[in-house]
Amino acid sequence: MAIIILFTIGSSHPAPATTADAPPAAATAERPTTAKQATRKSAAASPAKATETAPEATSRLTSAQRNAVRSANQYLRMTGFSREGLIEQLSSSAGEGYDLADATVAVDSLDVDWNENAVRSAKQYLSMSGFSCKGLIEQLSSSAGEKYTVSQATFGARQAGACS
Repeated sequence: MAIIILFTIGSSHPAPATTADAPPAAATAERPTTAKQATRKSAAASPAKATETAPEATSRLTSAQRNAVRSANQYLRMTGFSREGLIEQLSSSAGEGYDLADATVAVDSLDVDWNENAVRSAKQYLSMSGFSCKGLIEQLSSSAGEKYTVSQATFGARQAGACS
């Protein structure tokens, strides 16, 4: 028998440890889908192309930085993030709680297309609500929003179809 161990980022409760503990497919099909689950499903359909650093470069990272790299990759598989937004998520006490320097080194060690992430974020916003081109760029680039650069936010909004 194979044992499958799953976990959710930010959750203190592990997922079922074995397939025998998992609910039958019919039971899960009857459950209502929450907005959070829908976001995860749509993000999973188009994962970001983040790659960890080469093994020799990873070996130069501290244990905390390697853990932060793993966390960063998990976040990038779920949804679009800006560089600053991902560092904040990793270092925030409401997020992962990594040291700011460790989070920064971890994020900077990844090969991430931030423009592609801006497109993903823009598409997610447009799927939830209507935005003008200017409003979406502001949301994506705002320090209270997603924290993309204005250039990345503009690229994301245009590629997502918010700007004609």
